[in-house]
Amino acid sequence: MAGGKQGGKQKPLKAPKAPKEYDETDLKNQKKKKEDEKVLKELRAKAAQKGPLGGAGLKKSSGKK
Repeated sequence: MAGGKQGGKQKPLKAPKAPKEYDETDLKNQKKKKEDEKVLKELRAKAAQKGPLGGAGLKKSSGKK
């Protein structure tokens, strides 16, 4: 039943979350995560330029033998 309004008890609207206060360890972890993402992004860009690696990795099956 894909309808408009449904009967029953309505859920109250969620109150907006209070801004979370970060301590030093949280801030360090966030900074490290951002740096890791940046490095991964760079590596992905380099890998995309080089094309497929090796050749012995994943082999496509060539039908029945």
